[in-house]
Amino acid sequence: MSRLTHSEVHMVHRIGWLRAAVLGANDGLVSTASLVVGVATAGSGRPEILIAGLAGLVAGAMSMAAGEYVSVSSQTDAEQADIERETKELAETPQAELEELTGIYVARGLDETLARQVAVQLTEKDALGAHVRDELGISETVVAHPIQAALVSAATFGVGAAVPMILAILTPTAQISLVVALTTLVALAVLGGLGAMAGGAGVAKGAMRVTFWGALAMAATGAVGMIFGVTAG
Repeated sequence: MSRLTHSEVHMVHRIGWLRAAVLGANDGLVSTASLVVGVATAGSGRPEILIAGLAGLVAGAMSMAAGEYVSVSSQTDAEQADIERETKELAETPQAELEELTGIYVARGLDETLARQVAVQLTEKDALGAHVRDELGISETVVAHPIQAALVSAATFGVGAAVPMILAILTPTAQISLVVALTTLVALAVLGGLGAMAGGAGVAKGAMRVTFWGALAMAATGAVGMIFGVTAG
């Protein structure tokens, strides 16, 4: 008899890098486009616009990498502290921990007898693993990786920031603000849709929420550029 295999790809397995990738690309696109629009609206020439955009790209990529590394490292430290505390409790009060695990399974819908049987068997096989998974809610599928998050954020920030930079190079100076703004909105919609698809969410909803905040950011920096550009003139 042939044996059929059933394989599943769950979106939650991607959450470790997907969040950092989407955030990095979105931030790179929005922040650099907003910076370019603001400087261009102020009446600056192409060299000034490109210098400002390039500085924003480099600073933003480094900031994203550092921020993701610190944030995810803090999460990892907190998880490790909880695991160490749980290890100590298992060594000092194993019976209390068994009762606690039994209570968790009862709360999830098992009757008292079955819950205790499950708790005993899982404790005998891997007590710490059972408590880490079922009590603390820490799973290997969503475990945080600081270096991975930092590198993905920096790389995707650079990719996102490259879009308005390329447009600023190719577009006539007088039209940079308009072209960058419109193209960025389209790119944000595509990015939001792709991120939603990768995460298993609604495409339209993902595209709309990213585009809205991007438009708001560019409008704000464009207003700043107009105000200070007029003042300087």
